[in-house]
Amino acid sequence: MKQAIIFQGGWDGHEPVQTSARFASLLRKNGFSCTVYDTMDPLDDPAVLEGMDLLVMCWTMGQIKDEHAQTICRAVAAGMGLAGCHGGMCDAFRACTEWQFMTGGQWVSHPGGDGVEYMVHIHPGSSPITQGLTDFKVCSEQYYLHVDPAIEVLATTRFPTVADYNITNKPVDMPVAWTKFWGNGRVFYTSLGHHDDVFDQASQAQVLMERGMLWAAQGRALETQAGADTKRFETGERLG
Repeated sequence: MKQAIIFQGGWDGHEPVQTSARFASLLRKNGFSCTVYDTMDPLDDPAVLEGMDLLVMCWTMGQIKDEHAQTICRAVAAGMGLAGCHGGMCDAFRACTEWQFMTGGQWVSHPGGDGVEYMVHIHPGSSPITQGLTDFKVCSEQYYLHVDPAIEVLATTRFPTVADYNITNKPVDMPVAWTKFWGNGRVFYTSLGHHDDVFDQASQAQVLMERGMLWAAQGRALETQAGADTKRFETGERLG
């Protein structure tokens, strides 16, 4: 049976308990054993992530100990998947640049706040995660992020939508969902999920999250089959 772990916490406004319960239910429906923690103290023992297929983060802002961040970074590099949504992953641990490097982006603003109506544009054919999905509308926070140019973009939204300081710039298509790799591990993120009910409001938002988690978790099996060497990711071996 595949193993998943969820860390829930940080700012309560993002409903980490509710989103964690939803994601745990989706994973269990897909045959995972899933454990939810409301503290990161289990990371005091690096072995807690050994053999784990997937880590889902639902932890907005807050701080992370350097040793905990390194434990996660090494586990993902060794093949564990990492997935999350909204501020629960890409507005976690603002002071930890390594976290931002691994996840692929960092929230910087949501012009108009909550209740902005905007379109999510699916990039067809970009990934099995988006197969069969079409553009859809949500009413929530529209995330403006600073993103890693290496990400594989699965969906975007157009800015500006409301009047804010950024309107004097040209229109931009901001990533809403993406994948990337970290060592041998797979990373998935979607900016949807300000409140748990956005996944009921737009069923395709939940499909994205569910498929993204499953995609990220596949990395462990593929890494095991390939017998990939993870040492070079830990030592900073120069390529080329």
